[in-house]
Amino acid sequence: MIVMAIIGIVALVSVPNYVKSRNRSQTNTCINNLRTIDRMTQQWAFENNKLATDTYSLTEASLLSHFRGSVLPLCAGDGTYTAASTLSGEPTCSLSSLGHTL
Repeated sequence: MIVMAIIGIVALVSVPNYVKSRNRSQTNTCINNLRTIDRMTQQWAFENNKLATDTYSLTEASLLSHFRGSVLPLCAGDGTYTAASTLSGEPTCSLSSLGHTL
């Protein structure tokens, strides 16, 4: 009986901490992906003589070639990445309300 009570208390304490830790990890991974997308986009813009006011798409083959395997990173929280309206902006994630922002 005492062992069951101890197991129950441990479960009550560990489950919320696990969920919080998982959410924090997903947010940090997404932020790092956004940084990578921004850096690779800036590198692509420099190599292709683009201006800060030029628009772009995250699906352009020449831009995707700057990523490992020519594939855009995925949001760990199942969000989707969107290009900024111009090269001077930052990419965004659909889960920005959860802290998935640069």
